[in-house]
Amino acid sequence: MAKQKFDVLVLGATGFTGKWVAKHLYDHYADTKLRWGLAGRSEGKLTQVREFLGDDNNLIESIIVDSNDETALSAMVLQTKVVITTVGPYAYYGSLLVRLCAEAGTHYVDLTGEVPWMREMIDAHHITAEQSGAKIVHSCGFDSIPSDMGVYFMQQQALETYAKPMRNIRFSLTKAKGGISGGTFASMINIVKQAVRDKRVRKVLFNPYSLNPDPSFKGRDKRDQQGVVYSKELGKWTAPFLMAGVNTRIVRRSNALMGFAYGQDFSYTETMPTGSGASGYLMAKAISSAVKSIAFMSITALGRTVLGVFLPSQGEGPNVDPESPGFYAIQFNGETALNERMVVTVDGDADPGYGSTSKMLAEAGVCLALDRSRVKGGFWTPSSAMGDALLARLEEKAGLTFKVSRR
Repeated sequence: MAKQKFDVLVLGATGFTGKWVAKHLYDHYADTKLRWGLAGRSEGKLTQVREFLGDDNNLIESIIVDSNDETALSAMVLQTKVVITTVGPYAYYGSLLVRLCAEAGTHYVDLTGEVPWMREMIDAHHITAEQSGAKIVHSCGFDSIPSDMGVYFMQQQALETYAKPMRNIRFSLTKAKGGISGGTFASMINIVKQAVRDKRVRKVLFNPYSLNPDPSFKGRDKRDQQGVVYSKELGKWTAPFLMAGVNTRIVRRSNALMGFAYGQDFSYTETMPTGSGASGYLMAKAISSAVKSIAFMSITALGRTVLGVFLPSQGEGPNVDPESPGFYAIQFNGETALNERMVVTVDGDADPGYGSTSKMLAEAGVCLALDRSRVKGGFWTPSSAMGDALLARLEEKAGLTFKVSRR
């Protein structure tokens, strides 16, 4: 530990999301005791990041490293307590880093939504991470912190109010304004490519409990919503939520890692309401069709080329307007086994695709570096690894609010 130069290193700081992670750290921790730095392949681009941050005196230290260079990457890992990485698709660029962190005892956070890759990493390196003390925490961006921490918050409130957990919780993305980075699209397309080629990947994708410590666990949840469904509870038509395939599995893994604190019969689903009446139905139908079309086009090289014309390239993202940073609102509806009800809302004050994601990812890394841990080494989820400490950081510094709106 004495040899570690940094508390936190941001790998991929020259990419679109990485530079916003760095900006959050610069804005909130430049004048604190947190020792943090940047890591990337190009000194020239790292200099541009410093200019973007306003670090005119070059006070932020950096490391030149390629994610495929094992020697350089290993040396980097040994210099820091925590690595925050935005370098994806992770199935292409992340496996070596996870292995090195697990071996070195270095904590790790990312923003991946690549469920098959996460399953592969858990199976390959969990025991090593347990032995070294490395805490590996995937999905610390919009997928899946609002879902995972929203459920965690709701369950804490349920225990205080009803002395029992919610048996059922339903997530609804009620409002959002923002875009998606090219890296997110690249990861999604890569998952479809893998699924077409490998039936083992398809098995992981279709298993609602594929990220549980025991993926053969049989619970009440089935496949995520596939088409248009009318919700009487919301009074609106709903469409499939694009991130549900990641978020639901992270939440279920959290439940299992915490000794089934939510119950072995706990059920969790996600959806996206589009409105009532004919307009709501047509919007839900359009979203459902668009999701299916993107998945279908991702199967072939020609389809991926066509998508590339319309979607941002890797390393790029939506236009950023400081006067209109985006937002999102999530509603959680739930009830206990005795039908005692609660509604929780989670609001974010920035674009979910990069603005809020970068703040959540940064705070997850800082939390692992500075806050007293509730767990030992291994592969964890945000709520199971950091719990109340992360919840406090998200509200204090990451622009999230968690509140009970109705009991």
